[in-house]
Amino acid sequence: MLTILNAAKRVLVGRPFRNDRLAHTLLPKRIALPIFASDALSSVAYAPDEILLTLALAGVSAVAISPLVGLAVMVVLLTVVASYRQNVHAYPSGGGDYEIANVNLGKFAGLTVAAALLVDYVLTVAVSMSSAAAYLTTAIPSLHGQQALIATVGVIVLALVNLRGIKEAGSVFAVPTYIFMFSILGMTAVGIFQAATGQLGQAPSAAFTIVPQEGFDQGLVGLAGAFLLLRAFSSGAAALTGVEAISNGVPNFKKPKSKNAATTLLLLGVIASAMLAGIIYLANATKVHIVLDPAKEFLLHGQPLPDDYIQNPAISQIAQTIFGAGSIPFYVVVAATGVILVFASNTAFNGFPVLGSILAQDGYLPRQLRTRGDRLAFSNGVLALAAGALVLIISFNADVTKLIQLYIVGVFISFTMSQLGMVRHWGRELKLAQDKALRLRIVKSRTINMLGFAMTALVLTIVLITKFEQGAWIALLAMFVLFLIMWSIRAHYDNVAKELAVDEDSSPRALPTRPCRAPGVPRPQTGAARLAYARARGRPGWTPSSSTSTTRKPRTPSRPGTSWTSLCR
Repeated sequence: MLTILNAAKRVLVGRPFRNDRLAHTLLPKRIALPIFASDALSSVAYAPDEILLTLALAGVSAVAISPLVGLAVMVVLLTVVASYRQNVHAYPSGGGDYEIANVNLGKFAGLTVAAALLVDYVLTVAVSMSSAAAYLTTAIPSLHGQQALIATVGVIVLALVNLRGIKEAGSVFAVPTYIFMFSILGMTAVGIFQAATGQLGQAPSAAFTIVPQEGFDQGLVGLAGAFLLLRAFSSGAAALTGVEAISNGVPNFKKPKSKNAATTLLLLGVIASAMLAGIIYLANATKVHIVLDPAKEFLLHGQPLPDDYIQNPAISQIAQTIFGAGSIPFYVVVAATGVILVFASNTAFNGFPVLGSILAQDGYLPRQLRTRGDRLAFSNGVLALAAGALVLIISFNADVTKLIQLYIVGVFISFTMSQLGMVRHWGRELKLAQDKALRLRIVKSRTINMLGFAMTALVLTIVLITKFEQGAWIALLAMFVLFLIMWSIRAHYDNVAKELAVDEDSSPRALPTRPCRAPGVPRPQTGAARLAYARARGRPGWTPSSSTSTTRKPRTPSRPGTSWTSLCR
């Protein structure tokens, strides 16, 4: 009879799956795209806003160059997508950036990438859920001040959905993600048509005058202007977050895994670029204005705005301008955008547990993380990610502005090191290849990865320079601490294995007089060898449990087929 706890678990998580059902949890491309791409696609909900907000510090003239900043972000995005298509073909096991860095650059680099990715996954959940909570409170002002509670509930719900198994989670998230994609692309098409026919209006914020911050009275000039431009670019680079999730999730694809993952990556790059370009173009065409503090940085007819003014995000203003406030298409776009911010967290809930299981297999994290739960999901990884995200949400009170400053650093560290690792990988392959056609393919792949390394290294440098004082140092500190923890865990496991190992001197005394298998022991260890030797002495009814207590009487195993006696005879 199930206990109350087990009964509750069955209600929330579902009945256990047989191990042979693991193949049924693998994903076709049509479901893998919304699952693994939702993070990158959802970034168009806030990446354009960050570009506009940063440029607004230098006044309205600086905002006018937002399309150029967006174009630079798109170039980097497509370059990274092309580079990662080479990654998934060369390393289809799901280790992603960690495996590439570990194999080609060494354990130190591999662990650095692992720490960066784990921190980035946690931040993805925290930022996405906090953004969704802020979006909801904008639509429903009565919920203002409850962002942390809303985000907390959202994380818990996502964790429960993923504990039920990846295939069910994919079915839940596929339809809304597709609705978001088609609504944004459809809005872009209608907006371009209206612009071409002269029917496109202006955004509600177009009437506001932007007050330049001190030092930017002349716009983007001098070193300060160049620094602000780089800062806007680094903020817009948030559009690249999530690309690495597909390479980490290759094992979740149906066969052929590498081909399907590469195709999904290509679709992600094309769709995300089109959406980002469309939103930035329409924001510029409709004169959308977004600032950090509307009450201080906006003027209307020479007067500041009231303190209770609610600033709507760029997508909301664009939809209102194109479709009209209160129209059905307007609500579809706004609702789909809010939902995708919630679903973006699901990408991390798929990538984090897989990476955690690989690290646990390598001995860098507790081995419980490599164990699948009743529903064949890495349940402990799901719970660990949810716990980390909840800590951030509560600590920062779901403040998106503060959390976003910690973002991006980790993902670009992993981008850069994985691309460098791929360059080394192709260099070794080129030395061994004899076939001319094969050599040409290797040279092509290496060239793409070299370009990817140059691009991501440059962006990482820009992010560190422009974001360090804004909060990036916190993310770097978290990565360093996590690195030390994982290094210590591996050292602990190595020390335990060394203590249990049978050395050459003690081997003759510890081993039994005839061959004997000990269940659950992969190789000879001192303790295991002594237990096996005791069984080899032929003590009837002896069991491992009887050796732990001098008061317990020996018992005869009730199932001879599973007793140690049958294993040693």
